Amino acid sequence: METARLIHEPDRRIDTFGATRFKFTMLSEPMDSVDQVRLRHGEMEAQKPQIIRPEGMEGVELDGFHEKASEYMDWLKAKNLEPVFFQYGFMFKRGNVTEELLHDSLSAVRGRVLDDVRSTGDPMLAVMEGVDDAWEVCLLKFAIEMIGKSSDINTFDFKRRGLL
Repeated sequence: METARLIHEPDRRIDTFGATRFKFTMLSEPMDSVDQVRLRHGEMEAQKPQIIRPEGMEGVELDGFHEKASEYMDWLKAKNLEPVFFQYGFMFKRGNVTEELLHDSLSAVRGRVLDDVRSTGDPMLAVMEGVDDAWEVCLLKFAIEMIGKSSDINTFDFKRRGLL
């Protein structure tokens, strides 16, 4: 995961009230190869976030916490501010992944891919770079980053509709 990096992130975030389909382009260098870059294209779908609420405040366990934590939870309950969590789900469709092996340097391929991104302007496209043997890990890292960048927007949308 440390070597995986997002070199172009989508303009869009995970939709609050529907599924979101992201496209990705993944660049990686095959092991023991010089001036070769594997380029993968595919899609991944983020399912709409689900609200998860504990059934009353007794659903939140505070094992090992000080008594003040229980008092705080009681205060939240009295103010109708019970904790809410979101569940995010991603579906990876490996069947839609295409691969090509290019005979050029990583920097040259990266430059061409980023030029294509700028010319097409696709708001749903992510471009990533990672290790060839573990390229799926890069997709997981992207999913985690998108959840982090989307959660505030999703919270705002849920509150605006009176769902939180």
